[in-house]
Amino acid sequence: MARIAGINLPPNKRVEIGLTYIFGIGKTLSNKILREAEIDPNKRVKDLTPKEVDILKNIIEKEYKVEGELRREIMANIRRLKEIGCYRGIRHIKRLPVRGQRTRTNSRTVRGNVRKTLGSGRRPAPKKV
Repeated sequence: MARIAGINLPPNKRVEIGLTYIFGIGKTLSNKILREAEIDPNKRVKDLTPKEVDILKNIIEKEYKVEGELRREIMANIRRLKEIGCYRGIRHIKRLPVRGQRTRTNSRTVRGNVRKTLGSGRRPAPKKV
């Protein structure tokens, strides 16, 4: 079982897809890393030799920010926006969409699926017997 950056890669997936399980590595970056390591992207993770896994580990650890380090950097950036009180920081504080999306409708994900109004979906009052 290949373990890179603290993540166990799924053994039956192709290496190209398996690397995307690491936070901070998408499909494009995965292909770039595999080209650099000279590993076939169609190879399965379980078929990787220990030497190939070691090469991948070295490339990822030396050249890219992934997992915890990347998450910390993202959190630090958001904290900085909040501290300086810019528009984006205020939107983060209020837990509203940050990137210009409308909020009259369609912001359920950021707001936590809040439904404040009762529409016509009310149940009719029970009939007296």
